[in-house]
Amino acid sequence: MHAAGRQCLTKSADRQDISDSWFSKLLVRKIEPTKESHSRMLSDKQIVYALHTHNIRPDSYDKYLANYTANVQHIHAKPELNLELVGSWTVEVGDMDQALHLWQYNGGFQVIDKAQSELSKDDAYQKLLKERGNYLRSRHLQYLLAFSYWPQINLRTGSNKYEIRSYSLKPGTMIEWGNNWARAINFRRNNDEAFAGFFSQIGRLYNVHHIWCYKDLQSRKETRESAWRSPGWDECVAYTVPLIREMHCRILNPTSFSPTK
Repeated sequence: MHAAGRQCLTKSADRQDISDSWFSKLLVRKIEPTKESHSRMLSDKQIVYALHTHNIRPDSYDKYLANYTANVQHIHAKPELNLELVGSWTVEVGDMDQALHLWQYNGGFQVIDKAQSELSKDDAYQKLLKERGNYLRSRHLQYLLAFSYWPQINLRTGSNKYEIRSYSLKPGTMIEWGNNWARAINFRRNNDEAFAGFFSQIGRLYNVHHIWCYKDLQSRKETRESAWRSPGWDECVAYTVPLIREMHCRILNPTSFSPTK
């Protein structure tokens, strides 16, 4: 073969090597079959979280918040329910006229069964629930488990903004997501921004919610840019992006009755 031909083949091979190297980062790593449930492998806590998402009628915002304040006070007056509010937020950017409430059941699903049974017979609670329906356009409930590798929830003080990044994953990829984020979370600890990380058990399945806490939007920008400067963060992103079917983020403000501020 003449020199020009060999040079052309060499350049073609180099381009192929570069292409293969880039493409390999987008390939999902193989996960071996397992007889363990995903929840057992990803979460080691006997705590179940309930994420309530309420879409509020725009003309009923204040009435809704007053109703939910009374609801929180009523439930917290019943410690035997083993149910407590972790965080409560309204959406600033994203799905407007929306509120999110994160509750924690201490003791697993048997505690949920007991609490729901007792609340179904509680006339005052049922009255608040019925009244709340007049202020809503729609609502959704998910039961979640916390990722075992995520930092323990630490309630915040002061003035903060939260971001919830919600992912809909391809079925069968939850373990792969956990494998990668167990490493990726180490790149997001510098500013104590990691608030909570969950995956769904009941409700919309193969859903993941990451909740981050920032002092303000500028702090969010700087923190996220700092992560991209950390060697290894780009690789974690490259491996997890192909697992996602859909994703969206919302910026949240704590309500006046939210335990975390």
